[in-house]
Amino acid sequence: SPALLYSLTEKERCLRANDRTFNLSFRYANNAIKTSKYNIFTFLPLNLFEQFKRLANAYFLFLLILELIPQISSLSWITTGFALIVVLSITGVKDAIDDINRHKCDRQVNNRKVDVLMDGQLKNEKWMNVQVGDIVKLGNNEFVTADLLLLSSSEPLNLVYVDTAELDGETNLKVKQALTVTGELGDNIEALAAFNGEVRCEPPNNRLDKFKGTLTVNGERYALDNDKVLLRGCTLRNTEWCFGLVIFGGPDTKLIQNSGKSMFKRTSIDHLTNILVLCIFGFLASMCSILTIGNAIWETNEGSVFTMFLPREPGIDAPLASFLIFWSYVIVLNALIPSSLYVSVEFIRLGNSFFIDWDRKMYYPKNDTPAQARTTTLNEELGQIKYIFSDKTGTLTQNIMTFNKCSINGKAYGDLYDFSGQRVEITERTERVDFSWNSLADQNYNFHDHSLVEMVRSGNPETQEFFRLLSLCHTVMPEEKKEGELNYQAQSPDEGALVTAARNFGFVFRSRTPETITVVEMGRQVIYELLAILDFNNMRKRMSVIVRSPEGKLTLYCKGADTVIFERLHPSCNKLMEVTTDHLNEYAGDGLRTLVLAYKDLNENYMIDWKQRHHEASVAMEGREEKLDELYEEIEKDMMLLGATAVEDKLQDGVPQTIEQLAKADIKIWVLTGDKQETAENIGYSCNMLREEMKDVFVVSANTAEGVKEELQ
Repeated sequence: SPALLYSLTEKERCLRANDRTFNLSFRYANNAIKTSKYNIFTFLPLNLFEQFKRLANAYFLFLLILELIPQISSLSWITTGFALIVVLSITGVKDAIDDINRHKCDRQVNNRKVDVLMDGQLKNEKWMNVQVGDIVKLGNNEFVTADLLLLSSSEPLNLVYVDTAELDGETNLKVKQALTVTGELGDNIEALAAFNGEVRCEPPNNRLDKFKGTLTVNGERYALDNDKVLLRGCTLRNTEWCFGLVIFGGPDTKLIQNSGKSMFKRTSIDHLTNILVLCIFGFLASMCSILTIGNAIWETNEGSVFTMFLPREPGIDAPLASFLIFWSYVIVLNALIPSSLYVSVEFIRLGNSFFIDWDRKMYYPKNDTPAQARTTTLNEELGQIKYIFSDKTGTLTQNIMTFNKCSINGKAYGDLYDFSGQRVEITERTERVDFSWNSLADQNYNFHDHSLVEMVRSGNPETQEFFRLLSLCHTVMPEEKKEGELNYQAQSPDEGALVTAARNFGFVFRSRTPETITVVEMGRQVIYELLAILDFNNMRKRMSVIVRSPEGKLTLYCKGADTVIFERLHPSCNKLMEVTTDHLNEYAGDGLRTLVLAYKDLNENYMIDWKQRHHEASVAMEGREEKLDELYEEIEKDMMLLGATAVEDKLQDGVPQTIEQLAKADIKIWVLTGDKQETAENIGYSCNMLREEMKDVFVVSANTAEGVKEELQ
């Protein structure tokens, strides 16, 4: 049917809220999942097929077939057959138990209950019965049922907080926000039941960080992106309730799309035993061939004498007899193939896994956590590791950022100097800056350079604009349970550290809506109109916001990596750029993470035209990212430099000692980081990756494969 053909070649998903008849015509997958390999009918053939991929099993099956041929068999088939059946049965039972557990997990997940809006009322339905286009209600700490478009929530501004640890391993909460047009539906069941918005979006895929689509409501089109979508596998946190529209169900969800088929991992010992068995089989074949040739010669010269006692079977001549005798020798000499080798290796692995579990040096007393071997098939690989590839942030470091230093209008702040001009080391005893003048300050924040506070409080315009940018240019969400008790939910710790710093220096980010940002500037509340957010991504390496002040002044605020910001500055900033670059190199040498801040005043007429083109690009289904990138490039140029920030991310406890031990084991370690070269080198020395005794440390700075190859040679 046309609908089936559409679902097989899906290029764009189209669905309508509360219209099952329309959505079912496209034959979209429902929300049931299946991770099991077998069912009651397919278990035997599929499992045997997988087991006979092992060379030893295939060999003994072949031997059994030979022993069943009476013309060549000199041994009973029962011995080989019994041993083979026992081995296959034990493995089969283990695989069956594993698959039964998968079936149980599938049933448990598919039979979870969720409130679904049907026929104008909420009904408690099983997950497996949820369909694309249904509206579901989730409660606090509940798993997200399917990939949902967020419609409304109990939180102000239609926010929800989600834990994505099962998807990406990150423990910090992510913030999602519904469109204002759907947020107005609230928890009004009648309004939600009457909602007939139509979604057009990308087909099912495995990209967790991207979503592209549009929502059409009452003839108006609204752009949909990843911030408006809740993915299956997430958990709702700090949110009493929310409503969502099912976009992808079951096997189409991004979680399941990322779950590849479980592969059977074979170790190097497995490969080696297979090669050894092949070699032994080759030796066996050559022995049998020599014996067969010898038998043929003997049959020709002497064999006719014995035909009176051992008559040949009718129809079997000398060549055929030689062929049959070859396989007889294979059966007689089959003990050459060490079937016990595989069994011995399995027992050794099992013993090794117990030794790993009992290893006192791998016990972590702080959390009462011993080492645990979760598999018995990969243990021997541990001793053969030659390379370790590691991320830096959150793996080597604590991922807890603190704003330490900054450069504003060519002047550096954060370091302390004595009367002779020598830099003083900051310790726990060093006098802290007193933030008691600011009732909204975070009392846990420490800063030691008093001159920066004096500059802010004296009304210095560049310094105030610096912190104004930090309080406006971000994606942080504030929580204020009690008056004055602010808690920031940041998607990245860097942003949280910078917004907290701005808060302490008198520019307090207080609240936000999709259209406004409220900041308390030196005790005075100011509401900025938020016109656009120019997102950060790994290619752009920067983010910007465009705001209108209460006085009507239009400003673009931008923060990002020095390499991308510097090439977009106005030529008048060249001198300031040189001074700031020196400060950045100094911060990078101290192992700090740096960002550059810039701003640009905008013209009202230009902004009206740009905003219209921005809306058209944001709702485009084809080439949306390319169109938006062009618009961002157009407006983010000729900016004025404000300064730079430096944030510290401390190493985790025991990192240098661990790396030293790994190096002693002759394991090569590679660490991936997006830092500046100087920062990377400093971190390398502080965590013992690089050591002072290393004489031949060199830097490869080429940008192409050929260039790197040349430098390495």
